[in-house]
Formats: sequence, structure tokens, C-alpha cells
Amino acid sequence: MKRLLALATARNLRLGVVAVPALLAAIYLWFFAADRYVAESVIAVRENAEAPMVGTDAITSLFGASGAAMRTDEFLLEAHILSMDMLRQLDAKLALRQAFSAPRADFVFRGSGSATREKLLDYYRDRVEVIVDERSGLLTVRTQAFTPELAAAVNREIIAVSERFINESSHRLAREQMVFAESELEKARAAVNAARNHVLAFQSEHGVLDPLAQVTANSGITTELQATLARQEAELKALLGYLNEDAPQVESVQGQIDGIRAQLGAESVRAMHNAAGTSLNVLAGEYQELLAELQFAQDTYRLALTTLESARIESTRKLKSLVLVESPVEPESAEYPRRLYTLLALLMGLSLLYGIVRLVVATIEDHQE
Repeated sequence: MKRLLALATARNLRLGVVAVPALLAAIYLWFFAADRYVAESVIAVRENAEAPMVGTDAITSLFGASGAAMRTDEFLLEAHILSMDMLRQLDAKLALRQAFSAPRADFVFRGSGSATREKLLDYYRDRVEVIVDERSGLLTVRTQAFTPELAAAVNREIIAVSERFINESSHRLAREQMVFAESELEKARAAVNAARNHVLAFQSEHGVLDPLAQVTANSGITTELQATLARQEAELKALLGYLNEDAPQVESVQGQIDGIRAQLGAESVRAMHNAAGTSLNVLAGEYQELLAELQFAQDTYRLALTTLESARIESTRKLKSLVLVESPVEPESAEYPRRLYTLLALLMGLSLLYGIVRLVVATIEDHQE
């Protein structure tokens, strides 16, 4: 311990804790670290037609939903940009694995040509930054590379893949909505056809076009005959007041009354049964039920038509597109490494570490005394 304390002089500590690490860092930064260029672009996801969102109160209805609710597409796109799918497409197009491992001298920041996909994804995420502005909905995409051409190319390819992703996802949702609405319309159309066929089969089976109309017509005829019978009976009573029963006028009226009563009997039988002997009242009830089913199917079909048209409008409105606010350009100067800034920050950290070590050494020496 004493020998260690003897070596831990202020001069040795300054050399070992501050000077040597700072010198090594300076040698690396100025002689080995490769320049890293950054290309930047700004994009946004927009729907074809913006519609006011209905909130739970007046303020929400006026200003729309919360920023977090409105930025779903932006966060989804951010996740896709940093995903393995994006990396695979970029690697296939730009050979990122070889490009990231190109500067052999930079042993700290270069990638490994034999790295696993997971390690390569971690390296890719360290070189691609996506910043989402929740207030405006803009996405800033920053890509790092060891050459300005590659930095801009990676950024442009990310935009191209992101545009295809947004278009395909929004069109897929629109297609799913339309397919569902069209399937419901087909079901409603089939239900209408089935209900109509049931009505036609009922009419053919019982040989009646409209039992309800026939019952109504029979009721009208019966009512008219009853009224005529009442008039004839009144006339007969009037004639019997001053004529004998065998008078020609009385016999004529009596004959008419008998004929009307016979016709009433026939109409009663006809009202109760059709030609096949089935009760018209039963047929009318069954027919009315079939008509109700047909009406319900037609109403459902009209609703399905309305739903299909609404789905077509809504799917068109919800189609999304990628808006390029600022296109990427090839940077003219390297943004990283920030050599002087990094060295100064390292010196501050090493100086702080030197102070802590000196304090520890002084404390130990005091305790030994």
C-alpha cells in the first residue's frame, strides 16, 4: 500500500489520469477517427382530406384531439425507419454492411463486416436519428455516413421506402374497408333476392297474387251486398204494408233479397278459403310476414348501399401520403467527430477524475498517519 501511495504523487497522477488518456484521445481523434457526414431531411405524413375531429368537450372539438393521438402515423413511421425491415432494404440497395465497415483505421466508430443482424441494427440505429415534432407533426431524419454521398443516398432511400410504406399501409386499410362494405352489400342483395323468391313461390303455390288485397276486396263486396240487402228488406217491409205477399212487386223484391243472401253466402265461403281450400286469413297472415321480411331485406340493402358509399368516401379521405418538406443534400463538411469539443470535454472529465483520485489518496494518507 505504501509503495502504491508513493507512486501516486501529483505528477504521476496528472500523467496517468489526465495527460496520457488525453494524448491517446487526441492521437485517435486527429489521426484515426474518420469523418462522419450527416444528411438531413424533413418529412410529414398527411391525409388527402383533413376532417375535424369530434372531441369530448367544446375545446377538444375546436382544436382537435391531443397531440399524442394525432401523431400516431408519425410515431409509426419512426418505428418503421428504425426497424429491421428498413435496414434489410437499405442494405440490399446500398450495401450498408460494407459501407459502415469501410474506414479500417477508425477502430471505434466503424462497423464490423461480420456483425450479426442484431448488432448491425444497433449500429444502424446509432447512425440514423428520427426526431418527431409532436406539435407540428414533422419528422426530421438525420443519417450519418463516412462519405457525403452515402449519407445523402441513405437519407433519400429512407424517404423512398417510407413513402411506399405509408402508401401501402393506407391503401391496404382502404381496401379492407371497401372489401368489408362490398361483402355486406352482397349479403344484403342475396337476402333481398331470397325474400323476393319466397314471395313469388308463395304466390305460385297458393295461386293467389295478393291474399291481403283479395281479403280486402271480398270484405268490400260483402259490405256492399249487406247494404243492398238492408235496403231491399226495408223496401219489402214497406210493400207489405199495403200489398199482399203474393203481389208481383212483393215477389220481385223477395226474389232479389233471396239472391243477395245467396251471394252473401258465396262471398263468405270465398272469403274464408281460396281455390285450393286454404283459409284466406291464414294466407294473408303468412303473406304479410313474407312482405315484412322482404321490406326488412330491402331496408338492409339500402343501408348497405349507403354504408358502401360512405366507406368509399372515407377510404379516399383517409389515404395518406408522405410530404417532403426538406429534401436531403450531400453535406459539404463533416459534422463528426467534433475533435476539439470532444477533447475538451474529455479533459474536463479527466480533471474531475484526477481531483477525485487525489482526494482519495490524501484521505488514505491522513488515516495512515
